[in-house]
Amino acid sequence: MKTLNESDKQYILRAIRNVPDYPKPGIQFKDITTLLNDPQVFHFLMDHLTARYEDQGIDFIAGIESRGFIFGAALAASLRTRFVPIRKPGKLPYTTISEKYTLEYGFDEVELHIDAFKTDKANPKVLLIDDLIATGGTAKAAVNLINKACASCAEACFIINLAFLQGDEEIKKQTEVYSVLEID
Repeated sequence: MKTLNESDKQYILRAIRNVPDYPKPGIQFKDITTLLNDPQVFHFLMDHLTARYEDQGIDFIAGIESRGFIFGAALAASLRTRFVPIRKPGKLPYTTISEKYTLEYGFDEVELHIDAFKTDKANPKVLLIDDLIATGGTAKAAVNLINKACASCAEACFIINLAFLQGDEEIKKQTEVYSVLEID
């Protein structure tokens, strides 16, 4: 599958704004709104992801709320496949299944419709996508949820991996992981 060279990675990285001390002191927030506001870079990124996945037989793209919706829906349209939102509790109007995960101080949960991966194909192939992976709790729960819904998570894709937090390590035990950009 296709990956980017260092020059192309830097092109995308330059379009992402760093916001120091947000949402709290010591955090360097990666603001993707500047990438979304740059049509050339956004198109370049989506062309790359399309080329990476166009021959992989992906049946569904699942995007994690909320920024995963942006990349997931755009990629699903480009690949001419289906998009499934993975949402926070209480946001979906039909019968859902859920997966809980731990936070630093407590728990959270993600949900999807019970029939989200409905197709004539047994064990449909799903690509999970989100803008960023940090500690990996939400992404791991999303992979578990995809598998619980009788689908197969073929790969988890992130635009940015905060590699120093090693959030991708647990997910790699369940599925392949691809990160466009690695931040150490």
